[in-house]
Amino acid sequence: MSKTVLAVDDSATMLANIRVTLENAGYRVLTASDGMEALRLLDAGETVNAVLTDLNMPQMNGIELVRAIRRLPRCRFVPVIVLTTVTETARKEEARQAGATAWIVKPFKPDQLVAVLKKVGC
Repeated sequence: MSKTVLAVDDSATMLANIRVTLENAGYRVLTASDGMEALRLLDAGETVNAVLTDLNMPQMNGIELVRAIRRLPRCRFVPVIVLTTVTETARKEEARQAGATAWIVKPFKPDQLVAVLKKVGC
């Protein structure tokens, strides 16, 4: 059975790139266009092995999403990887303190994305 990754980004193009990359690597991919939609999927009972989230999104940003995921008992230990164009150290630290597992700067290299997922156990 393949592992499932939830990709959260307000860019349809980025979601398509993530989907192609991860499906080619054997993952099942769920997508959400913002943090609220991601939480609705998780609240509906979707089980995921990792979450990839953008930082800057409408309605609920990536930091808020990480915090919300960490409050869900069944998702407390799910790896959450921030995938963003933001490179500021303060934002990275904020994400880490919220519970993010890793940080990847866009644009990503497909093999880099897969390697980070494997490194976090997915």
